[in-house]
Amino acid sequence: MSHGVVRVIRTDASSGGPSSSACPPPAASSPDAGLLDRGYAGSCSAMLKVAQMLLLLIGFICIRSSWWTDRSTYTFFETVSMFDLVVILIFYIVYIFRVYRTLTCINWPLTEFLHYLIGTILLLIASIVAAEKCANVTGLAAGAAFGFLASFLCILSIWLSYKVSCVTQSTDATV
Repeated sequence: MSHGVVRVIRTDASSGGPSSSACPPPAASSPDAGLLDRGYAGSCSAMLKVAQMLLLLIGFICIRSSWWTDRSTYTFFETVSMFDLVVILIFYIVYIFRVYRTLTCINWPLTEFLHYLIGTILLLIASIVAAEKCANVTGLAAGAAFGFLASFLCILSIWLSYKVSCVTQSTDATV
């Protein structure tokens, strides 16, 4: 029995390895390569965040520019969509500027997971209520549709963050 040999196994987030992944892994860069993390900017997670922000902004603009009579319904949709957009933008900035390295007192993956969980539930509720109350106004229906698309992308982010954290934890446990 040899106690002096330590073997480290590096795995990808997906079970199929890098060749079966839909998005390429971010490029490795040195810790002090600059202010921006260019590897993160091209990753699937970053592109997903940008798509979520765009869909939320388009949904907000559609609801805001339409004529509506039920003020509480659409104000709730506007509030939830802008809150989600701002928080996703904050997470994007934290990861792209590597702020997570200096603020180590915050568990960033858990914080992001909880935000997506709560924000997705609220966005889904707001989209359902907005779709139900749209009364054939195309701008309101479009805003609700963009809310549903953003909800789907948020659910995808929840699933991907859960998958990555579970794979990482199970890999750490077996090494």
